[in-house]
Formats: sequence, structure tokens, C-alpha cells
Amino acid sequence: MSGAAEAVQAALVAALGGHAPVAGVVSGIYEGAPARAAWPYVVIDDGSTSDWSHKSGRGREHRIGLIIWDETPARLHRLMAEVEVAIEGIGAVLDGHRLVSLTFLGSRVVRDADGPWAGFVRYRARTLEV
Repeated sequence: MSGAAEAVQAALVAALGGHAPVAGVVSGIYEGAPARAAWPYVVIDDGSTSDWSHKSGRGREHRIGLIIWDETPARLHRLMAEVEVAIEGIGAVLDGHRLVSLTFLGSRVVRDADGPWAGFVRYRARTLEV
């Protein structure tokens, strides 16, 4: 994981953990699928990072994916909305990097017939080294 990716990941964890409507409801915010966790919980996907540099600076474009797992669709939809609020509140200053843009790409809800509901939320973030 690059320094920029680590900075974005840390900002995501801090934003979600610091947003009471998310942190007060979920059993955890995980950077990868947990072995066991009580619903609801949030998983931050590894995502992908690509070059977004220009002639006078180094930059990265990050594809961010979050999955919220829950057993009830109504609470899942509320949590997805609050996850979006938390993410969109991330400040521009990251550890060694500056968040230049943060764009919502989409969301969807799916259900495994034998399991819980999963809400996917995706963003694109662009950062520059400072």
C-alpha cells in the first residue's frame, strides 16, 4: 500500500469511527473482512490506486469501496446514508498528502439468500503529495 493509500485508509477509518451515527451502531469498522463480527459492521475494501501525477507533483487516484453488512434492509439503508455523510466530511489535509477531490461513484444493495444484506458504497479520491 502506498503512502497515499495508507493516508486515505486512515482518513476513512477516522471519519467513520468519529461519526456517531455510524460508530454508535456498528459493531466494528474493519480494514478487510473480519473472521467473525456481529451485524451491522463496515468493511473497507482494499480498493485500487493509480497514478494521478502531473508535471509539478506526484498524485494518486484511489478507488474506495466500503461494504456495510446488516440483517435488516431498513437499518442498512440508514447506515449507508450515514457512511456517505462521514466520508464526505473528510478534510483536505491527510498525512503527507492533500485530498484534491472526492467523488461519489455509486451504491447498491444485495442480499445472499442465506445471509445478511450487503450495502456497497464506492468513491473516487484524488490526492497529491505535499
